[in-house]
Amino acid sequence: MHRADDEFAEFMRGRYPALVRAGSLLVGDTAAGEDLVQAALTKTAMRWDRLADKGAAEAYTRMIMVRLAARWGQRRWSGEVPTARLPEAAGPDDADRMATQDALARALRALPYQQRAVVVLRYYQQLSERETADALDCSLGTVKSRANRALEALRQSGLLSDPDHAQEVRHDA
Repeated sequence: MHRADDEFAEFMRGRYPALVRAGSLLVGDTAAGEDLVQAALTKTAMRWDRLADKGAAEAYTRMIMVRLAARWGQRRWSGEVPTARLPEAAGPDDADRMATQDALARALRALPYQQRAVVVLRYYQQLSERETADALDCSLGTVKSRANRALEALRQSGLLSDPDHAQEVRHDA
């Protein structure tokens, strides 16, 4: 990464929240404000090397935001068309699936890293025991014992109810 890239990244990290607040106020919507800031930061990044005073970068970015917001306000079509009836039916409720994913993520975070790595490689990425051992630079027996311990911990957490369920997790992931 170049020094200029580091400087720009530091500027972005430090000023992004304030720019989003300003952008949201300019366009009247948080999501559109974030889009405005992203567009302005893209333009700022393209000219970063030409900015003589990096301390003026925020002012420069705000100026771009104001100009972009003015143009966005002049657009006749915003991409959304209000309608009395929704054009599509509601999809299935994903709450159960998301709750399961959240429980799985929490249970995996509770595992020691090496066990978590085995579970992810074996059951999520569906690598063989040999491929998992090669990826982790350990023996086949180590992969088997770590997988065993990890699956037992997942069973104890209530995520897996029986040894055959591990196969279901692999296919659902």
